[in-house]
Amino acid sequence: MDVGELLRPLVPRVLGLLVRRHGQFDACEDAVQEALLAASQQWRTEGVPENPHGWLMAVATRRLTDQWRSESARRRREETVAVREPAAVVAGPGEERVPDEDDTLTLLFLCCHPAVSAPSQVALTLRAVGGLTTVQIAKAFLVPEATMTRRITRAKESIAAAGSTFGEPAAAEYAERLRVVLQVVYLIFNEGYTATSGTDLQVPELAHEAIRLTRAVRARCPDDGEVAGLLALMLLTDARRGARTAPDGTLVPLAEQDRDRWDRAMIAEGAALIGRTLGRGPVGAYQVQAAIAALHDEAPSAETTDWVQIAQLYEVLQELAPSPVVTLNQAIAVAMVDGPARGLELLDSIAGDSRMKQGHRFDAVRAHLLDQAGDPAAAREHYLRAARRTESLPERRYLEEQAGRLG
Repeated sequence: MDVGELLRPLVPRVLGLLVRRHGQFDACEDAVQEALLAASQQWRTEGVPENPHGWLMAVATRRLTDQWRSESARRRREETVAVREPAAVVAGPGEERVPDEDDTLTLLFLCCHPAVSAPSQVALTLRAVGGLTTVQIAKAFLVPEATMTRRITRAKESIAAAGSTFGEPAAAEYAERLRVVLQVVYLIFNEGYTATSGTDLQVPELAHEAIRLTRAVRARCPDDGEVAGLLALMLLTDARRGARTAPDGTLVPLAEQDRDRWDRAMIAEGAALIGRTLGRGPVGAYQVQAAIAALHDEAPSAETTDWVQIAQLYEVLQELAPSPVVTLNQAIAVAMVDGPARGLELLDSIAGDSRMKQGHRFDAVRAHLLDQAGDPAAAREHYLRAARRTESLPERRYLEEQAGRLG
């Protein structure tokens, strides 16, 4: 088994236990990262220990103790720890008992604190809960390691300044904080599924981590429809990953993908999950998006896709979570049902939205619909404009190829 895959599920359990015992999220998180680095080096050469959790816990605790010994306030902190948990004893690598509690959701709530900016929430979640190193996160988001280090440091400072303690938020805040948690893991998934910049279309490690974190949240919230909806949406979307690029890395659009390369096990799991969830409680945006993804995945071919039902679901989604991004996708579905002219009308309704000027998708969709409507010159212009606006090399190449085809 890959050492990284073995370590990641242990991270929130070790970090959560340390923070519950000792407080000081910042210091505990640094100690866990050092233990992870030691494990990744030692386990590859000496083998995985009999009790991986106990090994990590013991090493992280020793690192934490070393930090405190170097500070003038060591005695005061030790006295505080003793008051908080008199029975806490540092166990040896083979002795630490795996706690029954899973602190993943609690840590996610902490990392997604409203005092922390959205980019920092993502970075801190990947490091503290996902077990990725700062180098790995920086590489995934194509920023210098120093930039990512500052981002994570600021996030931890913001949490400390806000006076946050380890524990789930008050009942009145729970629903809103859970919404932010789902938002953050979905951002991680989207960056993994379609990278916003770089030479690769996808960063599978991020998508896999988002799915793993969502599974962990669902284990704690099994009756929450939106948690189930988000997990189903990720599974149904990531199932197409293997068919989204040609062997040379070229982007393959959904309509042209080889559906035999889709992961049928993931599709079955996602479809079953959303099938069990819909109708059991209030319908949310993630559930509707998952239902749309299921219609795409379960269609034998692009030609047999139930676009009428997809267009209807986008109307529902527009009522639940209206946004120009929803309208953008709705325009494609409506064009498939009522023709490209109707889809272009929908695009006109969001043409003045400043959010549509921050990326390339608006021009890419308009180009596609203009092409369908029989206006190749205008379509070519928008394909080229979209190509200039994306920092993803595979997407830029695809858009330039479409423009070249029309030229």
